[in-house]
Amino acid sequence: MTPILISALVFVGVTALIGLAAFVFREQGPQTATRLDLLIGKRSRQEQQAADILRKSAFEGDKKSLLEAITPKFLSLEKLFIQADCHIQPATLAGVGLFLAAMGATVTLVVRLPWWLAPINALVLFTLPGFWLYWKRSARIAAFTKQLPDALELVARALRSGQSLASALHVVAEEMPAPISVEFGRVFEEQNLGIPIEEAMRDMTERVPLSDLKFFVTSVAIQRQTGGDLAEILDKIGYIIRERFRILGQVAALTGEGRLSGIVLIALPFALFGFLLNTKPDYVKVLWETELGQQMSVAALVAQVIGALVIRKIVNIKV
Repeated sequence: MTPILISALVFVGVTALIGLAAFVFREQGPQTATRLDLLIGKRSRQEQQAADILRKSAFEGDKKSLLEAITPKFLSLEKLFIQADCHIQPATLAGVGLFLAAMGATVTLVVRLPWWLAPINALVLFTLPGFWLYWKRSARIAAFTKQLPDALELVARALRSGQSLASALHVVAEEMPAPISVEFGRVFEEQNLGIPIEEAMRDMTERVPLSDLKFFVTSVAIQRQTGGDLAEILDKIGYIIRERFRILGQVAALTGEGRLSGIVLIALPFALFGFLLNTKPDYVKVLWETELGQQMSVAALVAQVIGALVIRKIVNIKV
C-alpha cells in the first residue's frame, strides 16, 4: 500500500470515530451547566422533572421498525434503553453499528488481509454500540447504588421533621445529584399527577433493577398498610447497605489477584490467536483445515469455558 492510501484510511477512520463520539455523547447534555443553572435559579427542578416526564421515549418514534419488531420475542430492548437512560432511537444505534461494521469490513479488504477476516471484524464492530449501551446501563445503576444510602437517610430525616413521604422524596430530588434525583423526582411528579405512590415507586424499580431499592419500596408499601416507624426502618436499610458495601470492598480486594489471573488466562489464547491470524495466517490454518486441528479447537474452547466458569465460581462471593 502506498503512504498516501494509508494516510487516507487513517484520516477516514479517525474522522469516523470523532463523528461517532460526538453523535453518541451529544445526547448527554452539559451536566455542569445544568447544575449551575439549578444553583443560580435560572432553571428550577420542577421544570426539569416535568420535562423528563413529558419527554417522549425514544421508542415512540421507532415503533414500526424491524429492530423492535423482532427483539421483544427474546429481549426487552425498550427496558434496556430505559434502564440505561438512553434517548437515542434503537434504529439509530443499530445504524451506527452497521456503519462501523461496513467500515471495518472495508478497511480489512483494502489493507489486503484474508477475506474471511472481513465478516469477523464487521461483527465485532457491529456489537460495539450494544456494549456501550450495556456499559451505560451498568454505570447508571452503580451510581444509583452508591447514592441510595444517603438518599434513604435523607428521607428518614425528612420524615422525622414531620414531612410526608412525598415531600421527603421531593427533598431527595432537590438536594441530591442525578441519577437518584431524577428517579425520585419522577416518583414525586407522578404521584402529583394522581398515580398512587406505591405504583410510582414500583415503576421506579423497573427503571432501576436493584434489590436494595426493592427492599425500600416493599418497606414503604408495608408501612403504609400496617403502620410503624418508617424512618427507623429506612435507617436500618441504609446501615445494611453501607455494611454490605464495606464487605464487598474487602472481598474485591482479596479476590483481585484471582480475577486478574482469570482475565489474563482467558484472554491470552484469543489474543494470541488473533495476532497470529493477522500476521501468520498459514501457521494457524491447521486448526480448521485438518480433522485433528478441528478437534483440538473444539477441545480448547470447551476447556476455556469450563475454566472461566470455575474461576468465576471461585472469585464471585455473594454478600
